[in-house]
Amino acid sequence: MLTTLTTSYTDTRAADLAWALGREPLPALASLDLELGGSKLQLRLLGASHQVLLEEARGSCSETVACIAGSMPLPLGVAKRVGDDWEYEFAARVELLSPGSFAGRAQELLALVSDHPNGLAGVFPGSPHAFTALLAQRHEGQVHWRTWHAYPQDGQLVATRTRVGVPTVRSGGPRRTRLSVSGV
Repeated sequence: MLTTLTTSYTDTRAADLAWALGREPLPALASLDLELGGSKLQLRLLGASHQVLLEEARGSCSETVACIAGSMPLPLGVAKRVGDDWEYEFAARVELLSPGSFAGRAQELLALVSDHPNGLAGVFPGSPHAFTALLAQRHEGQVHWRTWHAYPQDGQLVATRTRVGVPTVRSGGPRRTRLSVSGV
């Protein structure tokens, strides 16, 4: 789903983004409710980026990546237990792109997310390449989501990936799973 957000930028630089786990729901400009194999997931676009709310029978989880005072600066990675048996893994990276590469990448990501049944993208007024996008899926009993936060004025694209769920164990140790999105 693609929407035009009726607000101006709240987070104007990638360096302003922060991460928080366990925040209460914040006011959303747009949201998408999903049911993924027994998990209720709400993807939320904020004026200050994104929030994902996950609810299952065994518990709930809230991730916020936004410009919010008092939150931890955006980490490169986080791995921690949530509740008794969930693992939460988060990773972020910042890509620096030339103006031409940025425009092409923005168009590619917006097309991918807006056409996906588990995707939500919001474009900010003033630039077709200023957007926040989220894409979710369930794989091997775990919920995964990817997000992209675009800052065309600086040529920066912040990409995050998250995995939440009971660890999958195979012979030889835990198995890591990834949300596979072409070109990400």
